[in-house]
Amino acid sequence: MASINRKAAVIGSGFGGLSLAIRLQAAGFQTTIFEKRDLPGGRAYVYKDQGFTFDAGPTLITAPECLEELFTVAGKRITDYVKLVPISPFYRLAWDDGYFFDYSNNEEETYEQIRQKSPEDVDGFREFMKYSKDVYGEGYTKLVAAAFPNFFSMIRVAPQLMRLQAFRSVYSMVSKYIKDKHLRQAFSFHPLLIGGNPFRTSSIYTLINYLERTGGVWFAMGGTGALVQGLVQLFKDIGGKIRLNSEVDEVQCNRGKVDQIVLKDSYKEGFDLVASNADVLHTYQHLFRNEKILKPATKRLQKMDYSMSLFLIYFGTKKRYENIPHHMIMFGPRYKALLNDIFSKGILADDFSLYLHRPTRTDESLAPPGCDSYYVLSPVPHLGKTGSRIDWKSEAPKYADKIFQYMESHYLPDLRKNLVTTRYFTPEDFKSELNSPVGSAFSLEPTLLQSAYFRSHNRDRNVRGFYLVGAGTHPGAGIPGVVNSGKATFGVIQEDLRSGVLN
Repeated sequence: MASINRKAAVIGSGFGGLSLAIRLQAAGFQTTIFEKRDLPGGRAYVYKDQGFTFDAGPTLITAPECLEELFTVAGKRITDYVKLVPISPFYRLAWDDGYFFDYSNNEEETYEQIRQKSPEDVDGFREFMKYSKDVYGEGYTKLVAAAFPNFFSMIRVAPQLMRLQAFRSVYSMVSKYIKDKHLRQAFSFHPLLIGGNPFRTSSIYTLINYLERTGGVWFAMGGTGALVQGLVQLFKDIGGKIRLNSEVDEVQCNRGKVDQIVLKDSYKEGFDLVASNADVLHTYQHLFRNEKILKPATKRLQKMDYSMSLFLIYFGTKKRYENIPHHMIMFGPRYKALLNDIFSKGILADDFSLYLHRPTRTDESLAPPGCDSYYVLSPVPHLGKTGSRIDWKSEAPKYADKIFQYMESHYLPDLRKNLVTTRYFTPEDFKSELNSPVGSAFSLEPTLLQSAYFRSHNRDRNVRGFYLVGAGTHPGAGIPGVVNSGKATFGVIQEDLRSGVLN
């Protein structure tokens, strides 16, 4: 497809950037990844302290075939680089009132739990899964790695979207089939895993239910960081280069085509194409700040809705809590009202819902003997919300203690007495460490009018040789989303090579 003399730069080493870089290098481009931080992975960073290992970001691996494909296109096998193991249950869902639901792909156990909680919802759940399978076939199998470069590409799929009632929200569609309050939450929370509000996110995202049930939920032994390292090693093995501690400050153009990148330390290098895995708003607002032709795109992005942010605590304990599963979601007393506080009002509410990750349930090597490694996250407003004027420097310790107190009283007795190490990551850190201007954790919010064609395009229409990859472009956030964005972006690069656009 391409001569090895062609040079490609990928800005950022998140899963999306790695996905695209591997495909480019395997196709003959001499590809270099430029990473701001001292370790690869982007949001999938790794912290280590006192013998504890903490995955900083994504911990849920679904659709492992999209990862396996990256190794296949490079002529390698994933099993030679990383070991993936299945997790069951996928999550334990727990509520304040003591009810819990073990969410897995064991059909018999799932139906039995539904039958015990709400017998009238058994048939409804069966119909819901038929709908989810239909959405999966149309929205994932056919479209997940297909770019939407023009409005016609959106019109082409509009009939299917209308038939599937994509204009309805995830929660609305779940409620059509399920009546019990707890079960409605159990089968509608998934958009939160990719930065969406279940009450605003298109029902197309119910496909995640079927995606998990068919492909399972997986964990990389050694943590998500081990998967990142496996992908980096694969990239290097086929000749790719990665430069750490190398923050890109600007992408310069010449006659409407990308020309060279400039690092913070003033280092410059020319490239035939540049793809940004950085935050989309940061990319347009800062990296292309001197390109007048891109100002309208920047203004459009400034007006768009961004996902919530997160408050995260990484902590290690000197004892093991064997009652805690690998993944646990703790629903607070409010559901819709809390999400409204986060997504619309920008309020840091007194209550919260939490996701707790305990990787040492599966891999004890991530903590000293007899200890546990954890992170817990709470969805919070991003920094751009008008109601969000939170001083995170002073608020973080208080908010963390409130979260510790809640978990201690409900699930982890004497937690604070057993803490060995703690670290916080706030919306301000998303802004400073990950170059997310509003502190968004998942880039653009995945609403219907910010999906597919209406999202940032995988290929920029105004600057030749400039491409986007990652959560801010199609198909969106989550490991399968960003990995498939690399495939979609690679597809439009292939088109541009065939048409001579990149000549």
